[in-house]
Amino acid sequence: MTARRTILSVCGSLLLTACAVVPTGPSVMVLPGTGRNFEQFQADNAVCRQWALEQTGTTPNATGAANTATGAALGTVIGAGLGAAIGAASGNPAMGAAIGAGAGLFGGTAVGVGNAYGAGLSVQSRYDIAYMQCMYAKGNQIPVSAAQHSANTSPPPPPPPPPAGAPPPPAGSPPPPPPGPAR
Repeated sequence: MTARRTILSVCGSLLLTACAVVPTGPSVMVLPGTGRNFEQFQADNAVCRQWALEQTGTTPNATGAANTATGAALGTVIGAGLGAAIGAASGNPAMGAAIGAGAGLFGGTAVGVGNAYGAGLSVQSRYDIAYMQCMYAKGNQIPVSAAQHSANTSPPPPPPPPPAGAPPPPAGSPPPPPPGPAR
């Protein structure tokens, strides 16, 4: 019965780690530059993918696998230790260690998958930035959304002047605000 639980825990953990897949290429759009043909774009793409990989020093999948494996190993060791201690108190340390190891493997793998996802996103972001820098330096185009583009626009024009014949504002400083709670 204990072996069956352990096998089920391991299978469940493996299924969880299968969900932690991160893309191995760029996740951004780059377009061929003006006057560049598709063959030149493909050559630039291959060079820049390799360069971005060198800049990050790892792949998102390698980082994710390392985090998942570390979480699973630590969870198993901690779970086995706690299970043995609890099992010793109840008179069966071997059974407690086996159950604790299975639970620790499952919990550790779940934590490792969460860490792997975050680490994979960080590596993917660094990879994308390096890839875009390389492709732009080679003369290709990086499209930007309107929200990103609007940060570089000029400020709005000043308000129009008052209509002709309007009285000027009164001289001196404005009156104080009325008493009451501040808004």
